[in-house]
Amino acid sequence: MRPASTIRRTLRHPQFRALCGSGGIYFLGNAMQTMAAAWMMVELSGSSFLAALVQTAVFLPMFLFSLPAGVLADTADRRRLILIALGVQAGVGTLLAVLLLAGIGGAGTILFFIFLAGSCTAVLSPAWNSSISDAVPRHDLPQAITAISIAYNAARAVGPALAGAVFLYLGGAWNFALAVLSTLVMMAAIRRFPPKPHPPTRLPAERLWGGMVSALRFAWHSHTVLSQLLRAGAYSAAGSALWALLPVIGQRQLGLGAGGYGLMMGCLGVGAILAGLFMARWRTRFGLETLVSAGCVAFAAAMLVSAFSDWDPPVYLALILGGGAWMAVMSTFNTATQTSVPPWVRARAVAMHTLCALGAFAMGSAFWGALSDLASLSFALTLAAICMAVGPLLARRFPLRMGETGEVTPATPWEDLFLPLEPDPEAGPIAVEVAYRILPANAEDFLDALSQMRAPRRRDGATFWRVYRDLSDPARYVERFIVTSWAEYLHQRARATQADQEIEAHLRTFLLDGESVSVQHYIAER
Repeated sequence: MRPASTIRRTLRHPQFRALCGSGGIYFLGNAMQTMAAAWMMVELSGSSFLAALVQTAVFLPMFLFSLPAGVLADTADRRRLILIALGVQAGVGTLLAVLLLAGIGGAGTILFFIFLAGSCTAVLSPAWNSSISDAVPRHDLPQAITAISIAYNAARAVGPALAGAVFLYLGGAWNFALAVLSTLVMMAAIRRFPPKPHPPTRLPAERLWGGMVSALRFAWHSHTVLSQLLRAGAYSAAGSALWALLPVIGQRQLGLGAGGYGLMMGCLGVGAILAGLFMARWRTRFGLETLVSAGCVAFAAAMLVSAFSDWDPPVYLALILGGGAWMAVMSTFNTATQTSVPPWVRARAVAMHTLCALGAFAMGSAFWGALSDLASLSFALTLAAICMAVGPLLARRFPLRMGETGEVTPATPWEDLFLPLEPDPEAGPIAVEVAYRILPANAEDFLDALSQMRAPRRRDGATFWRVYRDLSDPARYVERFIVTSWAEYLHQRARATQADQEIEAHLRTFLLDGESVSVQHYIAER
């Protein structure tokens, strides 16, 4: 019997321990940098909108670059990709720190350089997160993700408070210099414990655009993944109001300084850490949907308290509750996504989760900041709380679940390809016909079973799929699908999972005695 997975047991894996530890330091530097930038915006401009734009500058690159970065992480050398992104980020941070120490940079300069740093984080995130999946066995993955979430939120708890102290005693610019040091620590860990190289393959390499299309097609035709992505985006868009408007709440409503703002951010982080310690128990006891629904209600309550209280202690307590809710919900979405995809698209799935969650966060931050300036702080937070509270209604149409092992484990194709002359990889489109001869009396059950092949075929590469009945032979049915090129067809065959193969095995039980499935391939003539 396999021992129960715990965070402590997960940390026994040396590579994961190094990635988690260095990631925590990197998150700490980023948290200090973001807090310093947000508070400097409030001091320089006094605008809620510009303060909220810091969150947009940090997270908008996730929306713009995560998916291309995910393709690169699935197809290129992840070690090199991470190190290049970290090197550029270190250079950007150094230049920003020098400019601010020299008294040159203003609000526009800060936003520009924060956007560049966020772009580097967006490029490395899919490769780094998929490395986490490779560093532990599959049964330890949920706890590994929880451990990473704890490290991230611990950084959010400690980082702002530390940044506030640095801001007070040394000046805000030194936070950017310390963020550079955290980047160098992560670079050293990646050099010492590089990600596993991709398995060798004789398949044609995926191109950037084709890889992005493949990822989007996979998500669209996998209802499990699509549900997780939509739910994460909706939750993040509503919840971004509290994160984006926190410096405004601190300065205008509570009359706090930089240290008080750091303490508010720290309360969110403390709540997240406390929730992380109980995540495995809560998921097992309550299930995904109950946990997510409770998290939505709790975060909505935290926003309402922050909207109307002008006394510090209730806001601090509400932020602890909100941080725990944020951790519980977002780590559940992240775990559900990473356990529901096969290896070939794992980094891209992480990228799509990031795109939906942080892209919605970036756009939501700008929206709530503008609404706060146009209406009022309390109105913006109240509307966001209402949106958050009704979020669980999405479960009716888009339920959450963890993927089964068979759904993510690659399978060996039934037959090898024996063609006298294979076409050029870029040639196409390719039409594939899979023919079955069955008893006409079993047609209805057979068609029900065959309809289950539509999603896997479309998910793995087909642009068209349909079933035809042979008018000259009532026993013969043909499944026909089209892929864009021969290379894409080879990739489609390699992407089949054990769950897909079980459907195909069930279809073969309908065949007439002595019959076998026949497959024909056609290439379009120009």
